[in-house]
Amino acid sequence: MKLHLDIPLGEETYRVAVKRAATARRFTLRVRAASNDVLLTIPQRSAIADAESFAVSNAAWIGARLRRLPQPAPFCDGAVIPVLGVPHHIRHVKASRGTVWVDHEQTGDELQERRMLLCVAGNELHLPRRVHDFLKALAKKEIHLRVARYAAHAGRSPTRVTLRDTSSRWGSCSASGCLNFSWRLIFAPEFVLDYLTAHEVAHLVHLNHSPRFWKLTRTLCPETGRAEAWLNAHGSSLYRYGKE
Repeated sequence: MKLHLDIPLGEETYRVAVKRAATARRFTLRVRAASNDVLLTIPQRSAIADAESFAVSNAAWIGARLRRLPQPAPFCDGAVIPVLGVPHHIRHVKASRGTVWVDHEQTGDELQERRMLLCVAGNELHLPRRVHDFLKALAKKEIHLRVARYAAHAGRSPTRVTLRDTSSRWGSCSASGCLNFSWRLIFAPEFVLDYLTAHEVAHLVHLNHSPRFWKLTRTLCPETGRAEAWLNAHGSSLYRYGKE
């Protein structure tokens, strides 16, 4: 059974989810961009009254962090979303078949001045789902291409590659060699996608974050530092797209 606390601050009330954890030694608050919520992790034997007091004492911090979360950007006609880091304008096209494709239109006298379009046909009510399915399929294609390339260089092959809508990690590698990635990486620039796939492939060789692991990661992806800096600065924004 999940427990929630409603924490008041002025005219606002913040809902805080409470999770008991056997490994927790203290109270820990997290504001999660993926689910746009607040989680308070507490030790197994802690009293709920103490957890509530802790949350109340941090109500101002909770409110400030929630206000800093990127605003939702739903998939709809006229919205602008990044595809591999390039802005694309979603455009509903009144056609019978519900297909999705990438196009462009010239926006100025120069040939280089053009607007990238993500065209969506069919009933507009189905537009969000069609955009989601298109982007997830594109993410799968782009990630599989990169995994194959880096795996060939590393001399290892994953047992499986899967995509999910993860909330805590952009990618992971299991002990059995299964790689998992967030499909939301399709919004990030290509050098970020390069880095994260290289990172997980490197785990097929070194299932740790040892110096040898980082040496291999940087060999596979020389832009590792740049990509990590981008994720630290902009990673949370990837969760906003497609959210109502």
